[in-house]
Amino acid sequence: MSEHPTLAYKVLTAEQVAELETGNFAGAPVDREDGYIHLSTHKQLTGTVDKHFAGQSDLWVAAVDLEALEDKVRWEESRGDQLFPHLYGTLPLDAVVAYSPLEREDDGQVRLPVTG
Repeated sequence: MSEHPTLAYKVLTAEQVAELETGNFAGAPVDREDGYIHLSTHKQLTGTVDKHFAGQSDLWVAAVDLEALEDKVRWEESRGDQLFPHLYGTLPLDAVVAYSPLEREDDGQVRLPVTG
């Protein structure tokens, strides 16, 4: 059994959600530039939003089933020497278990989409 979580999260703009809803999301400009789709764990999500999406509105959070993506996900060091899940390939809609507009809890943490 892996020590990594089985769910990760992708922050998307409304336009990117529309692309995902067509069946596949090829990545944000930074993803395409880096060669993989950046994902975050639950613990990393708020830091990712605060660092990379500050001041932006109309954002969404998608919960991604990493097991459905099999060997396309690699855990690699990034910010603060933490291991982040990186998806090498497109994100298929059928690997997304839930998505919702980005909202915050009272303590400032990003609220996770409700999964079934």
